[in-house]
Amino acid sequence: MAGGWARDGAVQDQIDASVEDAVKQARSRLGVGASRHDCEDCAAIIPEARRQAVPGVRKCIACQELADAEHKTSSGFNRRGSKDSQLR
Repeated sequence: MAGGWARDGAVQDQIDASVEDAVKQARSRLGVGASRHDCEDCAAIIPEARRQAVPGVRKCIACQELADAEHKTSSGFNRRGSKDSQLR
């Protein structure tokens, strides 16, 4: 049920696009290939348990937490197709 000038299903399309974007972003952060034995940022040894738990791990926990804080996700609102975002 859309309101105003929006077509039926427009809200669901925006929700689907937001979910798709979040999945793409999460997949882009997944490690690929063999896990490293040492952190690529600080050269600290990565414990065996972490290497087994996270395939393709490249960073120690401390460096990964810093990287995650830098790559915080957006506000969670999908502004594609939003009339308000086009007017600003």
